[in-house]
Amino acid sequence: MKRVHLLRYEGQPAALEALFAAVRAEGLRAGWLQVDPERREEGPVGDAVEAGAFRAAAVAPGRVASVKRVAGPPVLRDLLREHFLGCALVVVRPGQAEDGLQADLAEVPILEPVGESLRVRPRGQAALDLSPAQVAARLHRPHPWG
Repeated sequence: MKRVHLLRYEGQPAALEALFAAVRAEGLRAGWLQVDPERREEGPVGDAVEAGAFRAAAVAPGRVASVKRVAGPPVLRDLLREHFLGCALVVVRPGQAEDGLQADLAEVPILEPVGESLRVRPRGQAALDLSPAQVAARLHRPHPWG
């Protein structure tokens, strides 16, 4: 499995539109992982899983939404392998993560929009102020923030 670079982000995905476009321009893929242990999917897809279905999906032009029943707490490595195969970057909105997942996310650099730029704060290192294109270009490196 190719290395997936992670960035922690507390805002809304729409604010990262320029970053997602820059990642696509580099020929790479980006993903979004929302961690929210209290959220329940609304509508028939979520209802089907709550009723006992192992997996349920909703399909619309240009998108598919899937809900799957899992046993036990989420494991970051498993989530990345199953849902983000082929992504060079996954932006994680941590919310109130489970204890094990929270420990995994503690080492993930923080992403903050600053005007037209993005600030990446790797743990224990100086912050980097980069354009979305610079962030995307660094995703080709094994250690883009170091």
